[in-house]
This record gives sequence, C-alpha cells and structure tokens, in this order.
Amino acid sequence: MVKRVVVGAHYGLRDWLVQRVTAVVMVVYILFLMVVFMVSPPSDYGSWKALFSNQWMRAATLLFLLSLFMHAWIGVRDILMDYVRPTGLRLALQIVVVLALMFYGVWAAQVLWSI
Repeated sequence: MVKRVVVGAHYGLRDWLVQRVTAVVMVVYILFLMVVFMVSPPSDYGSWKALFSNQWMRAATLLFLLSLFMHAWIGVRDILMDYVRPTGLRLALQIVVVLALMFYGVWAAQVLWSI
C-alpha cells in the first residue's frame, strides 16, 4: 500500500493564481499600449521620451515587467522541476534564472527612471 504525503492544502493554487493575475496585468498593459500607439504613435526619440517621462507610464511599465518576470519565474521553475531530475543541476539552473530575472528587473528600473 502506498501512502501519500500531503505537504499542504492547495499547494499549487497560489502559483496558478499568480500566473493568471500576471497574465491579466500583461494583457491590460499591452492593450493600453496599443491604444496609445494608435492614437499618437511616437515617431522620434523626443516623443518616446515624453511618453515615458510620465510617472504613471513608468509605474505601469514597471508593473508590467515585474508581472512578466514573476510569470516567467513560475513557468521556468515548473519546467525545471518537471524535466531536470538531478537536484544539484536543477538548483543551479534555478539560481541562474533568479539572478538573471533580478538583474533584468534592476536594469529595467534603472532605464525607466533615467529618462
């Protein structure tokens, strides 16, 4: 007889919900950006700078990027957990992914607030 060990109720529910919420945030941002580009498409550096000089646009873009990074982390982590069996290799790859996503997040914040 095989006994199942339950590690906690609704273990994957949080990750499932985060995937859905971050996807909705990204879709809303992309639709908003499409409307902005249809109304007045930025044609030169000055208009791009003017668009991203607004504090709300910077915050919305940063929220989009944080959602993207969190969405990517959950997806890549699940793929690594499913397909990379050696624990040491899986841990090393997860650390590389986390460090890369953190680097991209800091870099994106620096770019957004240096305008």
